[in-house]
Amino acid sequence: MAKTIFKTTEKSNFILNMTEEQYSKLASRGLIAAMLAVPLFTIIPEVTDKATYAFSAGGLAVGGVICMILALIALMKKYIGKGAVIPVCAMGALVGWGVISLINGYDLNISLYGYPNRGEGLLALMFYFGFFTTAAAIKREKAIETLINGIVGVGLLNSAVSLIQIFGINDHYQFASFDYEIMAASGLSMSPIFLAMVLTLALSAALIGFVTSENKKRRIIFICAAMLFSFVMMFTYTVIGICGLVFSLIAAVIAVFALKAPKVRLVSVIGSGAGAGMAVILVCMGVIGNITGYRTYDGRIAWWADAYMRAAASGNFNSSVINIDDPVDVYTYMNEKTMNIIGKNPLTGTGPEQLAFPQVYKVDDLTEIEDIVTANDGIFDKTYNEYLYTAATRGIPSLAVLALALIPALIMGYKAFRRRKNAEAFTAFVLTLGGVLMFFISCSSIAYAPVFWAAAGTACAYVETEKEKKSAEKLAKKNTKANKKA
Repeated sequence: MAKTIFKTTEKSNFILNMTEEQYSKLASRGLIAAMLAVPLFTIIPEVTDKATYAFSAGGLAVGGVICMILALIALMKKYIGKGAVIPVCAMGALVGWGVISLINGYDLNISLYGYPNRGEGLLALMFYFGFFTTAAAIKREKAIETLINGIVGVGLLNSAVSLIQIFGINDHYQFASFDYEIMAASGLSMSPIFLAMVLTLALSAALIGFVTSENKKRRIIFICAAMLFSFVMMFTYTVIGICGLVFSLIAAVIAVFALKAPKVRLVSVIGSGAGAGMAVILVCMGVIGNITGYRTYDGRIAWWADAYMRAAASGNFNSSVINIDDPVDVYTYMNEKTMNIIGKNPLTGTGPEQLAFPQVYKVDDLTEIEDIVTANDGIFDKTYNEYLYTAATRGIPSLAVLALALIPALIMGYKAFRRRKNAEAFTAFVLTLGGVLMFFISCSSIAYAPVFWAAAGTACAYVETEKEKKSAEKLAKKNTKANKKA
């Protein structure tokens, strides 16, 4: 008989009567909605000047609320496996210490909601907890497959917009400087760097899906998606885009051998490489913009086009201090300066999204935070190493609990693949590994984080194999017979 409380109807108590299968189905769809919310909301500021990128943060809030509710249901129903307790608690501690960092930060409002046009304040951390916990509670393989399809879908949505930017008009990233017209793609991820991160996960999922799927239609969609993703990734003109492409191709090759897929499906690697090659050829032929050679523009994109021009979150770069055209020089400078900031406040950091604030050296008569920040040349708001960024903005304790979430997720993901030996488990592990590695050379964003934390949570999910299900059914029958005899 279905459970009810306070003599209410069965339908009004659907949470009490929800099965693991029903929850998994609902959770996978909720996570897909959450992953799509930010890019869909970003369409508005991309097509009109009447809306800022705070609108994108509204998309995160919508998806975050959905997953916070689902996470609460998972905790109530005790769907979190024993192995996932440590990473889930670590994610909770990340939010908890974020509150302490918020209180000690420079600006409480920005600590809570995030910097305008960025949106990764304390509320975002709470939503990331919801994404991770919801995914960790999934109990069915089919739901994980649905979630993987959703990640590919996010990549397709971003890539469709990126094609318009590459061959059409690109307001934010048409120029890497006043001289270089490069038509860089940002999709609906707000920055080419963040787009490269999103597409790394989407490309990995598509390639592994093609290699392992027995469904012909699914394979056709995935190979076409993989070629498109590879093509677009090269138009991010970033180191992370190239690294992400290489990582995805290696993952596909390993998938063929680890999952004993037909060797002929290695054609996906060739096809994906061809997509990237075509992008480079178009650039070298002078078809795109006014350049005739391909190279990366990390410094100009990250510091000038994104942080300074689009988000008003940093000052302009100082050419007498760094070589903006040398990614190693730019990233090394940012990391070294960030480590100095960590040393000054190692316990609680600067406050969420406030890395630029301790670098400000003049205020004059300015009152708006965007005007103050942009008036200070040589300061930046993001360091492209998420681990350093976490320690600098939210303190070393936050970095410690972040490691307590990510390392167990990697271990559990690998063990899940060894136990289940299927494409879904392998994909969850690969996406988590890719995200952990990318955090060494890039940073989180509201466009990327929902995808990553959903994948990382899925790596922690405990899904029973058919053999384990049969053993459990046999044990249940034995117990039932024993109870009847008693």
